[in-house]
Amino acid sequence: MRTAYLLVRHEMRLFTSLVLWAARRIHGTEAGQAFGYARGQGAVMSGLAFVCVVKTLTMSVLLRNWPLHRVMLVLDVCTVLFVVSLYAAFVVRPHVLDAAGLRIRCACHVDLCIPLERIAAVRRELRTTHERARGELDLPVGSQTSVTLELTEPVAHFTLLGRRRAVRVVRLHADDAGRFVRAVTQARTAASPLPDRPG
Repeated sequence: MRTAYLLVRHEMRLFTSLVLWAARRIHGTEAGQAFGYARGQGAVMSGLAFVCVVKTLTMSVLLRNWPLHRVMLVLDVCTVLFVVSLYAAFVVRPHVLDAAGLRIRCACHVDLCIPLERIAAVRRELRTTHERARGELDLPVGSQTSVTLELTEPVAHFTLLGRRRAVRVVRLHADDAGRFVRAVTQARTAASPLPDRPG
């Protein structure tokens, strides 16, 4: 039952993202800096949506005289909406840096809050291959990550189905990785100033 609830909640967030995208609004960035990561996804998602539309039209013609015609049409239209909503979620749910910490997001799948004082290091690091490892969270966009965060202690990450994982290294993508790293470094320094030197 809990799994069904989590899946329905995820779908509702996707369609909410579609509405926000249509209204040209961004989610959860009122008090902080936003860092997008969807720039490289536009062409891929557009191509996928186009293929889904062509499939929908083709199947609609081929099955027009069959009893399952309407069922398949509804499923195909839902698939197109899902693809467009997924891209919308990438656009309207960017990473956010504010006084409370760093919020790392990946569409509606990941929403991880990291207190600034737990960030040990942040650096630009381009990776195109990612092997699963304990305590590490990889969030590639277009099969690559461009920023690596190392934490002083683990933070809790909850998967789409509610499973809890402790992560100590986070790899993510940002469209402007340099600006992202500079902003996080500056905020981290301000949140954890160096101790005064003895007189």
